[in-house]
Parts: sequence; C-alpha cells; structure tokens
Amino acid sequence: MPELDYQTAFHLAPVGLVLSRERIIEDCNEQLCAIFGAPREALIGQSFQVLYPSSDEFERIGERIAALMAAQGSYADDRIMKRENGELFWCHVTGRSLDLAAPHAAGVWTFEDLSATRRVAIELTPREREIAAQLVTGKTSKQIGRVLDISARTVDIYRARLMRKYETRNATELLQRLLGT
Repeated sequence: MPELDYQTAFHLAPVGLVLSRERIIEDCNEQLCAIFGAPREALIGQSFQVLYPSSDEFERIGERIAALMAAQGSYADDRIMKRENGELFWCHVTGRSLDLAAPHAAGVWTFEDLSATRRVAIELTPREREIAAQLVTGKTSKQIGRVLDISARTVDIYRARLMRKYETRNATELLQRLLGT
C-alpha cells in the first residue's frame, strides 16, 4: 500500500489546490491542472492572472480579496474563470491567507469547477461577469454596489443588460438562467 502523507494528499485531492505567494502559483495539484486544462509546468511560477478572463477582473477581484482577507483571513466566491483553451466556466474559489497583515503574501486556495451544473452560455463583458457573480449570491443592487464600489443604479443598468442578453423578463428568471436551473 502506498504511503499516505501530506504531499500525496495535496496532489490527489478531489479539488484544485494552489499554494501561492504574491498571487503567483508556487505549487498546484493534479485536479487544478485538470480543471484549467493546463500542465503543471505551465502553471508553476505563473501569476493567477492566467486563470482569469481579463486583467481587469484579476486586478479588481484581487483588491476585493485583499480587503476581505485582511479582515477575515479567508475569502470565497463563485466567479467565471478561464481555461487554458480560452473556455470560460463558473468556478467556486476559496482562499486563506497565512498573514492577515499581508493578505496576498502567502495563501492556500481551492478551486471547484461548477460547469457541470452552471454553464457560461452567453458572452459577457468583465463587469457583467462580476455583476452576475454577485447576483447568484442573492445580493441586492445596493449590496453589489458596495462590494464592487459602484452605484446601485449602475448595478441596475448591468442587471438590465444581463436580462436582455439572457432574454429574461425579471430578476428571478435571470437568476435561474445564471444558476443553470
């Protein structure tokens, strides 16, 4: 029987795992490589930016992560990420900082592919993806505005755009389409 140790557990975990320093991938496991469709060698030493649909989202989400981790020590959300082949997909991301005073200095991250139950069926702008990610958590326009540092009215404008793109008549239908139900 093979030896069971922390290294084996890390590499064979059923979720994608990353050890990071300053938002650079220090190590990752087989499941992360499978989720993002990239060989381990292509990810080690790379910025997390390679996993994001745009540099804008990488920067904005990074700012939000830092603020929450400094306060709580951990962060979690569902967001749209990008596979190596360019395909966009929904992913549940959770992270824990090793130092509250320097949230991005060193961390442990998990990634869970949600594409089996939630599809990215329509092309969205980076801001629309951010709004959609917040809508699926059940937040109001005012709450989303606070999280994204924009006005509630701006959130409403983007929600209306999403409703047009998804051809829905109301917020409930939009949420159902975003969640794939």
